[in-house]
Amino acid sequence: MTTISQKQWIYRRQPTGQITTDHYQLVEQALDTTLADGEVLIESRYFSVDPYMRIGQSSKPTYDADPHPLNTVQQGAVVSQVLASNAPGFADGDWVQSYTGWQTHARVHASALKRIDPDLAPVTTALGVLGMPGRTAWFGLTESGKPHAGEVVVVSGAAGAVGSLVVQFAKRHGARVLGIAGGPAKCDWVRNTLGADWAIDYKAFNNADALGADIQRLTGGVDVYFDNVGGMVTDAIIPLINRRARIVICGQISQYSGGLETPELGPRLLHHMLYQRATIQGMLARDYLHRMDEMTRIVGPWVKAGEIVFEETVINGFEQLPSALNSLFTGDHRGKLLVKA
Repeated sequence: MTTISQKQWIYRRQPTGQITTDHYQLVEQALDTTLADGEVLIESRYFSVDPYMRIGQSSKPTYDADPHPLNTVQQGAVVSQVLASNAPGFADGDWVQSYTGWQTHARVHASALKRIDPDLAPVTTALGVLGMPGRTAWFGLTESGKPHAGEVVVVSGAAGAVGSLVVQFAKRHGARVLGIAGGPAKCDWVRNTLGADWAIDYKAFNNADALGADIQRLTGGVDVYFDNVGGMVTDAIIPLINRRARIVICGQISQYSGGLETPELGPRLLHHMLYQRATIQGMLARDYLHRMDEMTRIVGPWVKAGEIVFEETVINGFEQLPSALNSLFTGDHRGKLLVKA
């Protein structure tokens, strides 16, 4: 029997506000590399850091029946390379995606792995534009938002992993797009690089009425609102919706760091939904997992041709994972957030 040293971040304590290393324990142990039939030994290269991880740490009911269990490896998507294989179809050096979480190495059954073609696009896109964020953006916009050419689509969190893709997908549908982000630099990027018609820095406004007035001035009204953040931004937009508007609830990140246990009261603006006969629909990426091939057929060629911007913020070091997760809620990154092992 041979062993290798395996590091893991174990989720020990539920956070009520910001996430720190106090909520995790870094452990190191020997991993037996003996493979059973159908097993593959993988070494993690890139870890996906996503807002849903914080949702899973809530003690209140979410889209999962139970919260992320304590005293287990923090769950999450990973891009890895095969070190050894006892499964047909996988060989040393192959790139794969798995849901093996925050650990440097893992022994997994081949059925839990998805092969990545490094010739199609950079392997990190399996965690971004050609992975869960891309699936969220594409199906959330097209299935729930249903944008038409000439309509106004507003995207909150427009500089994030999902929002930055929604901006671009909406433009490809012929929509006029307003991106909302935090800070002038992000807004310049949303406008000049992603191609939004307008960009607004929500941090420049003290209240929803002032923000809403600027959105109204620019757009004249909102047909589709793709909501990644909730809070004041959503309060500003709902009064501006047009007849038959569609509101897509993808995320509520303004509420995650402390608001999951004691949430703010929701917007008391539902009368506008009545007046405009609008719809609000929540969407989860998992609902469209079986349609990934469909999305890849459409979006993959755009990525390969360099027609889609998919910026990545890469933090180096396995030890940085807890602080990287917390940084999602401080707005310090642009595009997809990854940790490189």
